[in-house]
Amino acid sequence: MTFDFLFRPAHTAYLRRAAALLEEAQMARIEHQAAAEHHAALARMYAERVMRLENELFRQPRTTADHAPVDPSLEDRPQLYSLDANRKPGLNSA
Repeated sequence: MTFDFLFRPAHTAYLRRAAALLEEAQMARIEHQAAAEHHAALARMYAERVMRLENELFRQPRTTADHAPVDPSLEDRPQLYSLDANRKPGLNSA
């Protein structure tokens, strides 16, 4: 016990270093969690975009000779990133 003063500074330096590493790890976790949320939002956005583009590519073209009823919810939705020639005026792709 008489030699405690010799070992205490190394011990406190270790604890300070461990505390600094803990703070660094917590900050890295927060940054990666934010990045994960961002990538999840991008994945949802691209999934919705795929559905919109598939609808544009695979739906039947509407002609005046068609007598099939058209779903009103599809008719009123904005056609962003539209591929067909009947694009509604005034809507841009941005």
